[in-house]
Amino acid sequence: MTTAEGASATPRVGAAEAGRRPRGPRRWHRLPIVLRLVLAVAVTMSLILGGAAGLVYWRVQHALDEQLDADLATYYHELRVDLLAGHRLGGPDGSAYQVLDTRGRIIRASDLVRTRQLLTASDITSVTHGATVRRDIGGLLPLDPHTLRLKAQQVRLPDHRTVIAVAALRRGHRDEALRELLAQLAIAAGLTLLAASYVGYRTARAALDPVERYRRRAASLAGGTSGLRLPVPEDRDDELTRLGHTLNQMLQRLEAAAERERRFVADASHELRTPLSLLRAELDVALHRPRTAAELTRTLRSVDTEVQRLIDLSNALLDLEETGSTQQVVRAPADLADLLDGAVSPHRRTAERDGRSLTVDAAPAIVRVDVRWLRPAIGNLIDNALRHGHGDVHLAAEVREGVLRVTVIDDGPGFPPAFLPRAFDRFARADTSRTTSGSGLGLAFVRAVATAHGGTAHAENTGHGAAVILDLPC
Repeated sequence: MTTAEGASATPRVGAAEAGRRPRGPRRWHRLPIVLRLVLAVAVTMSLILGGAAGLVYWRVQHALDEQLDADLATYYHELRVDLLAGHRLGGPDGSAYQVLDTRGRIIRASDLVRTRQLLTASDITSVTHGATVRRDIGGLLPLDPHTLRLKAQQVRLPDHRTVIAVAALRRGHRDEALRELLAQLAIAAGLTLLAASYVGYRTARAALDPVERYRRRAASLAGGTSGLRLPVPEDRDDELTRLGHTLNQMLQRLEAAAERERRFVADASHELRTPLSLLRAELDVALHRPRTAAELTRTLRSVDTEVQRLIDLSNALLDLEETGSTQQVVRAPADLADLLDGAVSPHRRTAERDGRSLTVDAAPAIVRVDVRWLRPAIGNLIDNALRHGHGDVHLAAEVREGVLRVTVIDDGPGFPPAFLPRAFDRFARADTSRTTSGSGLGLAFVRAVATAHGGTAHAENTGHGAAVILDLPC
């Protein structure tokens, strides 16, 4: 194999191994959340129950072993005393004994172990070297009726002989108690595990049921149904409830955005139709037959007027849409006098040309507003007053209890009473013929700016003209 082949083969093997490694975690994450929670609870409870059962079993076994060892020590002591005194050997029920020579041959034994060798060759060797042997014969499982615990030591008799004394006690009661304990622990742990798993499942199911309801309702929303909200209980305040409220707020914002987009498209198509039709008519007339230079000039001026109208209308629509889609204004400290001067300055020449007075009355103050939007909003009010009103125009501003009030007053005839309730609607005009200048979006823009600031805008008729008032928290 060449070096190039080896270099190309190694990454393939590594990629295959890397692809195999995460299969376990991938499968785990593919399981339903409820099943994962139940499995986690079951594994955790199994570890806890296993640890608790092991501790209980160890403590009981230790207590039983201590008692059995104490009884065995007592029995061995009595056996040794009787053996040294030459008395008849015996013992309590469940006991057994053997007396062996140093070669391991049985000299004397109780009926239970008369033909059974209790010590192994290694045990005999250890005892003859002075050690004490303690061990068990038989196990806890499987069941064995002849399980014993023995103790063996070397004993020197009065006649100078050396023998090995073996004392043994049955372990039946101890083993039976431990087996019963194991069975009870297994049953208790199994029932506890089942109960914990069931409770975990019901708890997880109850906790995730709102999520499933949200999913089903979201599926209906995705199908195009509007105006629906997720079913969020009002008497709770947990994580899922807060999630539901957040999703409902998101749905409300999405619907508002969709509604703004729909209105923007509808308004634009409705308002752009008239100037575009006029443009098309002017061009058709101009192309119908040869025109003189003067006629073409008039046509181009008319087209220029309509194009400028389209530009103004498009800018107004875009400004209104941007204001309506702004989640919050960017407030910054601003000098009130500078703010008003910046809004009024572009209109002074128009007022002077028409022979009208444009006055400003404002006390020195610092306000926290979004100048980027408030300045053109005030400019729109002044433009409306100069365009549709008569006489002098007066701009007044004052700050009281944290609220900035801006008022624009003219000396014209005022608003028609039937028009006042819809004066701030989009494309609302007192003159329904649509032949007057303006797009009908100025006051709608003013109200959008006021709403974005958390304030209000309203219009009213005074005894000598119209007044538009803005109240903005500052």
